[in-house]
Amino acid sequence: MTGINPPVLAAISAAIQEYLMEEEAFMAAALAAQMAPRAAGPPPNLWGLSGRQATMQMRQLMQRRSLR
Repeated sequence: MTGINPPVLAAISAAIQEYLMEEEAFMAAALAAQMAPRAAGPPPNLWGLSGRQATMQMRQLMQRRSLR
């Protein structure tokens, strides 16, 4: 490395170091955002679920009867 001035080499090294530190901080922030607890959603609609389940059971019974 005989053709590069020491101040230029120091500037390049500092720029690379700054870039790596910035990238590390960005990745840490992204990981922290993924790990943050999410707000709880609305409670499940149990009436709707039981109605759907009853409809599915009735359909299954109808299919079994029609295949005989």
